[in-house]
Amino acid sequence: MTAIQPAAQQAASLFEALYGAAPAGLWAAPGRVNVIGEHTDYNAGFVLPMAIDKYTVAAAAPRTDGVLRIASAAGGARVVEIALGELAPGRTPADWTRYPAGVAWALLAADALPASFAGADVAFASTVPVGAGLSSSAALECATGLALTGVAGANISPVELARLSQYAENEYAGVPCGPLDQLSSAFGADGSVLFIDTRSFDIQVHPFDLAAAGLTLLVINTKVSHDHAENGYQDRRRTCEKAAERLGLPALRDLAAADLPRAQAQLDETALRRVRHVVTENDRVERFVNLLNLGPLTGPRLNAAGELLTASHASLRDDYEVSCPELDAVVDAALRGGAHGARMTGGGFGGSAIALVPADRVDKVSESVLATLPQAEIFQAVAARGAHRFA
Repeated sequence: MTAIQPAAQQAASLFEALYGAAPAGLWAAPGRVNVIGEHTDYNAGFVLPMAIDKYTVAAAAPRTDGVLRIASAAGGARVVEIALGELAPGRTPADWTRYPAGVAWALLAADALPASFAGADVAFASTVPVGAGLSSSAALECATGLALTGVAGANISPVELARLSQYAENEYAGVPCGPLDQLSSAFGADGSVLFIDTRSFDIQVHPFDLAAAGLTLLVINTKVSHDHAENGYQDRRRTCEKAAERLGLPALRDLAAADLPRAQAQLDETALRRVRHVVTENDRVERFVNLLNLGPLTGPRLNAAGELLTASHASLRDDYEVSCPELDAVVDAALRGGAHGARMTGGGFGGSAIALVPADRVDKVSESVLATLPQAEIFQAVAARGAHRFA
């Protein structure tokens, strides 16, 4: 059984139970783990994510009456009907339905759907943990975008899928995310990480064969919920944008580490710490990619990679202040258990951490983490294919 099949079977069964017929197709999009490069994407910086083998699947079929019907196995299998002509920001409840509704709205506004498109029935199922910082919303958005264009007989490129999904999340769902999550879901590649320049959308695919180096990347879901629309995410973004403006820069991406003393003279202490994180995090991403270019993560390269991950967490904890006690605790526990490096991943304020672990230390690291936070859910991240039609 492939990683997609559990969600695919559930979505297809739900579709038939709710709508009385088999779907016209199944479209899948993955969640992601960001290996390094946090809170840099909305500062036009660098990120290094990988799509993981946790998928959201959309089972869909076309309609002819101008209505979008959506339902989710996680949402109680309740069918929500929305007239296409009534799609508008603020008119959809502030729950999961605003994400697929927002994608439909964005596709229509961008003329990415043909004039003949007259609605769809869609049923979703997912294995991407919700609220874990693993991009469940981006997986939902990208699966929706592929499903709606698919039943309409239209094509959409990965970059357009990512752009319109991000636009939907920003403008319809009201979440001020950068493009990291949607690009990861749209462009994911088996056994690889993506080195993304979020200004140019240049994407380089780098092999990430941890097993060959005797390594595993563990995901540690603290199960502490976060909501970017209601926490400090928007405040961090606003602070960065104001700092860039004060420094006369298009974005903080354009500030070099050597220029931080100049920034210190122009910014208050809080803004300076936020800026310092972004500048040093961009540097850490580039250094991590340089290590990958030199070969497998073994010996000194492995030690250096682990140090970069742990330094990233310290910066997110101390300068950007988006960690939380549970994340700090599991990072420390993973390191005590023998991880080469560990850090929070995702927007923060809860969610997940990752740990780069020797394959023969997985049990020890897991034991250390669970002794510290018994509620944690731990699994091995596998780099997986991006959004595509499954059946």
